[in-house]
Amino acid sequence: MKETFNDLTLDELISKKAELTKRMHDIRFEMVLGHLENPMEKRIVRKNIARLNTLINEVNSGKRKA
Repeated sequence: MKETFNDLTLDELISKKAELTKRMHDIRFEMVLGHLENPMEKRIVRKNIARLNTLINEVNSGKRKA
């Protein structure tokens, strides 16, 4: 399911990105150990980080208001 981050402020976008980045590290660790229940979660988290990066860059370039 696609999350919507459009209504978040710049500070919220950055904190959400940090949260998802930490989750991505946890997923990688779980994959190595073999305890990951949903392998598709890695793809979802990676795409959400990319969405957040896009929104952060739009705010910084002035194309979007935070």
